[in-house]
Amino acid sequence: MYKFNKDIEILEKELQKIPKYWDGKQSILELKEADYNWRQMEWWAFYFEYQVKKVSNEYFQFPGDRFGSVEFDLKGKINWDLKATALKTNNQMIILNDKIAMEHSIAENKFHGEIIGVCDVEYNDINRSFQKWHTELKGGKSNYEIEREKRTSLSRYRKTKAEITEIILVVFKLKDLPKLSLMKQGRNSNGSNRNVKYMLNIENIDDFTHKIMSL
Repeated sequence: MYKFNKDIEILEKELQKIPKYWDGKQSILELKEADYNWRQMEWWAFYFEYQVKKVSNEYFQFPGDRFGSVEFDLKGKINWDLKATALKTNNQMIILNDKIAMEHSIAENKFHGEIIGVCDVEYNDINRSFQKWHTELKGGKSNYEIEREKRTSLSRYRKTKAEITEIILVVFKLKDLPKLSLMKQGRNSNGSNRNVKYMLNIENIDDFTHKIMSL
């Protein structure tokens, strides 16, 4: 039996406890009460992280191992990262983690895991009332938002609701890595190159050890 099988066994049981329907306002207020990333625009991704930690904290170490500046989200027998993605029909690309850090994780533990929450989402109305509510709750616009508005008037519509439809548990070993795509991210504000990340195309999930949990 592979060492990660025990992790999967626990996750299959505990992740069933995650609520299926997430109202944006209620979820953000819950995150605020817990002081957990409630100011973030992509609140639903952080709500997924929060719920996974809430239901599995007894069995896993939060956070997981650290390699350089990269810290994985949790660790049982192996390291795991948490990702939430909005449901699409094709070419579903998931940005994973730092290339070098994932390679170190596999070298250390022989395997590395991803917990991917797939969500069906609803977006803000044309008047952006949800976005205005969230901005008011935060006490105004962040410096990042102010600087972005100086560069462009365009702004993504915020997600107001989410329904988690399935959770995909994926485990990578060293020989799997060449099957993944690479994402080059440009430069940091200080001019240094950002680290390359791995990317997973969900359409190719059968190339890897995985388990799909329907909720």
